[in-house]
Amino acid sequence: MVSRLVIAAPSSGQGKTTVATGLMAALRARGLEVAPFKVGPDYIDPGYHGLATGRPGRNLDPFLCGEERIGALFAHGAAGADVAVIEGVMGLFDGRLGTGGFGSTAHVARLLDAPVVLVIDARHTSRSVGAVALGMARFDPRVRVAGVILNQVGSVRHAAEARAAVEEVGLPVLGVLPKALDIEAPSRHLGLVPVAERDDSRVAAMGDVVAAHVDVAALLAVAAAAPALDVVAWDPAREVSPPSDRRPVVAVAGGRAFTFRYPETDELLAAAGCRVVEFDPLVDSALPAGTAGLWLGGGFPEVYAGELAANEALMTEIRESVAGGLPTIAECAGLLYLCRSLDGRPMVGAVEADAAMGPRLTMGYRVAVSDRPTLLGRTGEEVTGHEFHRTTVTLAGAAKSAWLLDGRADGVAGENLHASYLHVHWAGHPQVAQRFADAVHRYPALGAGEGLSRWHDSTRTRALTRPDFDVESCHLLKPNPPPGPEPDLLHHGDRDLAPGLIDLAVNVRVPTTPAWLAEEIFGDIDLAAYPDPTPARDALAAHHGVDPAMVLPVAGAAEAFTLIARALPGDALIVHPQFTEPEAALRAAGRDPRRHVLSRDTGFRLIPSQVPAGELTIVGNPTNPTGVLHRADDLAALPAATLVVDEAFMDAVPGEPETLIAPSMPGRLVLRSLTKTWGLAGLRIGYVVGDPALIERLAAQQPPWSVSTPAIRAAMACTSARATAEAARLADEAVVAREDLAVRLTDVGVAVVPGRAPFVLADTTALSASSLRGPLAERGFAVRRGETFPGLGPTWLRFAVRTPDVHRRLATALAELGGHP
Repeated sequence: MVSRLVIAAPSSGQGKTTVATGLMAALRARGLEVAPFKVGPDYIDPGYHGLATGRPGRNLDPFLCGEERIGALFAHGAAGADVAVIEGVMGLFDGRLGTGGFGSTAHVARLLDAPVVLVIDARHTSRSVGAVALGMARFDPRVRVAGVILNQVGSVRHAAEARAAVEEVGLPVLGVLPKALDIEAPSRHLGLVPVAERDDSRVAAMGDVVAAHVDVAALLAVAAAAPALDVVAWDPAREVSPPSDRRPVVAVAGGRAFTFRYPETDELLAAAGCRVVEFDPLVDSALPAGTAGLWLGGGFPEVYAGELAANEALMTEIRESVAGGLPTIAECAGLLYLCRSLDGRPMVGAVEADAAMGPRLTMGYRVAVSDRPTLLGRTGEEVTGHEFHRTTVTLAGAAKSAWLLDGRADGVAGENLHASYLHVHWAGHPQVAQRFADAVHRYPALGAGEGLSRWHDSTRTRALTRPDFDVESCHLLKPNPPPGPEPDLLHHGDRDLAPGLIDLAVNVRVPTTPAWLAEEIFGDIDLAAYPDPTPARDALAAHHGVDPAMVLPVAGAAEAFTLIARALPGDALIVHPQFTEPEAALRAAGRDPRRHVLSRDTGFRLIPSQVPAGELTIVGNPTNPTGVLHRADDLAALPAATLVVDEAFMDAVPGEPETLIAPSMPGRLVLRSLTKTWGLAGLRIGYVVGDPALIERLAAQQPPWSVSTPAIRAAMACTSARATAEAARLADEAVVAREDLAVRLTDVGVAVVPGRAPFVLADTTALSASSLRGPLAERGFAVRRGETFPGLGPTWLRFAVRTPDVHRRLATALAELGGHP
């Protein structure tokens, strides 16, 4: 059984999250595989844990899941880890009121036979810290307190006094954190800001602080002293089963507005034969293709009500789909989204109710009872859950409730819809997951009946109002804009640079190569021997969890596209607007590729049914220059014998949710670049991952020693644990920076394409009928011109994401050019 320890405290606000998250990050920086856990129902802390460890943050809650499942769920979440860190909840002995501490951190520590390390805030005390530690250690002899970490210590003398007091009562002090470190994550009305939308999680800083001020080796020794647990790991396949041989899609809301979801939810759905596909209600204009079930979890829709309301196309589709019988679950934030309005802004309208922020926080464990059969419940059946919100929902009419929460009616429910404030951990109630999966599997069979056909009819009606829609083929007749001047396919952003200009044209994400990386590449390098790419190939394969035969290191994407143009003959199709290098390589090889140009009307989103078939299809994801992140399912649905996906910017998308890299990739190739993230444009290093047979054909065209020794060392360094953690941090920072740039551009009247890349494509037509590239250069900014991309014109500009100060100055310059005050 994995080594483990619990980070606890005498009360909330002592610094548990900072220490636990920082310890996770520090252990991962040492090369350890860390399994993160959180006691209680909290969703937000596990997000930070996941960022620190690269593994899903999981909850251990005896009330939600049953104390008999805690050991099994722990074993499941800790599989393959070297050490597990469990962050407690509230004070060590604080559990559900009136139960003697049931569900407390101490309760979970006993169930896991795990040692406890106390974090004590020493700001307003000194020797009394010893008394607090002694009382916590002796209150329940079944709980083993193994040491203390002092937090918020004001001086050396303060630290010495507090340390002496703790050691006098027989407990070791395992760390001392000075105060005013400014590493806590930001908060708002329901606690910490979730990882997906924070200004700065500061996870890396937390890790650095813990590594500097805490005896990490001593904590590892504490964790290693935990005895073995005699438990069988929880397995979702033992809890649920597929009701058919279909693999229906369950669309699951994600993004900044919907961040609350237990990982076991996805795992149970997958075990029940469903394909979980995440979509973002803030930016996606449609549900995933083939959606047969909808899951809307918790989050903060009240913070993003304006953006949600602006996405009318998606809300219309959801409203009509729910009315047409689509099995739908909505928890808390999902309930608010389905209402007619939220704080006066229009929402989906699938539930006849209005929601608004309220004066008080509603929070606590609940026992829910079904008073009749519904999508999830059965008459008289009890389910445990958790309620956590500061909003109220006013129902119109006499809708039938979803649950009775401790006797109080909550939400609405029927045969296909279950919308409630209650958060339910499905691992504790797998019958709920099975019932939803059963409904999802049945839903496609309604295609000839009333449910699905109603949705098809409404969609067809909307389509018929478009003059460019062909009824028989169900395709847009004119998805592409009229042809314009032939773009310069050889143009690159560096050609737009000039001395003295701020570089917004080139997408290299760091101003210089990190010093540690330069040392890894060039320190003690031997350039006398011919380069051997095998170590780079093996490191890249291990990084992605694929066979080394599926990996080919290359001298940047330019070489990869040249190899593809030479090695993979046949009819070629390029999906534009797209980085022009693949088309340029094909034309240099004497080939004449076709173009499929995505439409601005659909937000440059990929619609597989509109893409012509091809022997070789090339597309970017996220696409350069639009920044649009296509769904992996949509890419997989393209009618191509060989599909090439340029994922040069995928590592800038936190979690890389839509990557096509997988242990098996028949007929597929994915291109990756290391130059953008790490400032290695002058070194030229990238790689291809894919079908081994295709990789072999590319390798046969590759010149000997095309990948240099420095490039090989760069590939190895960029896949290290340190690089992986830093890349994740850079990706998270890029999300915040991109949002800042997009908002500033929108505020001055520039139309921005919603995307997930570290650059923004924008149409400046509202400011000027001609290109603003020259006028911006006169004001000190180099930008990437849009007319060099097929499908775009001169009013389109691509801006690389930089700092808020640069964004502000750019927005000011654009406002002046557009005549704004």
